[in-house]
Amino acid sequence: MSLTDFLAKDVSLTIAMALCAVAFVSGTARGFSGFGAALIFMPLASSIAAPRLVAALLLVIDFVSAAPLLPDAWRKADRKATAVIVLGALVGVPVGTYFLSVLEPVTTRWIISCFVTALLLLLLSGWRYRGKDHAWLSVGIGGLSGFCSGLAQTGGPPIVGYWLGRPIAPIVARANIVLFFGASDFFSMISYASTGLISRESLVLSLIVGPVYAVGVAFGASLFGRASERVFRGICYALIATAVIAGLPVLDGILR
Repeated sequence: MSLTDFLAKDVSLTIAMALCAVAFVSGTARGFSGFGAALIFMPLASSIAAPRLVAALLLVIDFVSAAPLLPDAWRKADRKATAVIVLGALVGVPVGTYFLSVLEPVTTRWIISCFVTALLLLLLSGWRYRGKDHAWLSVGIGGLSGFCSGLAQTGGPPIVGYWLGRPIAPIVARANIVLFFGASDFFSMISYASTGLISRESLVLSLIVGPVYAVGVAFGASLFGRASERVFRGICYALIATAVIAGLPVLDGILR
């Protein structure tokens, strides 16, 4: 019995290796800049394998890699404020998961491309929310992020833009973000498992791709301080834009 016997029927060893390459690039971006992994991974990976499979793959990898950060985040976070925004994710994640489970793969890919383009523009704008705290706004931001996470594991930019703009210490903002995504990933794991998106195939694939992603994160972290953060962020933005263009379904006949 070979390794390919445990992979999904439409995932060859070549596809698995291509996913590893995408994961390494995505992990490197995440390790250096702290963002961009899902925005690079999802458009490219969903053009290589089924969006449902790669979303579940990324969720498992991210859930495992983020788990060690949660105890420290729990101690440092503003847990009351985070709980309010998590309420939104409690609604948004299942809705996004539902659409991922019922939409045709090509339709999902177009939505992912539009999502990532919008989120890239949000990152490029440097937007930060500077207004007053409102419970309804926090729940809305959490719901939007949860929906993006449920559908395509791309819920980061709205949350980051919101928390980093608040008049709180950066260490607290970071802890809030980590804690929020711990809860969001937990909701996603339940939603994905209940809809059959977490499968033996996705778990086996995560054992192959996950270590490569971890190596990419470590490599990216090792570059921090050696290269200009401004230059590397520019590279990350360029990689996200390239991933969106290369992942467009309309280019399947040319690139794939």
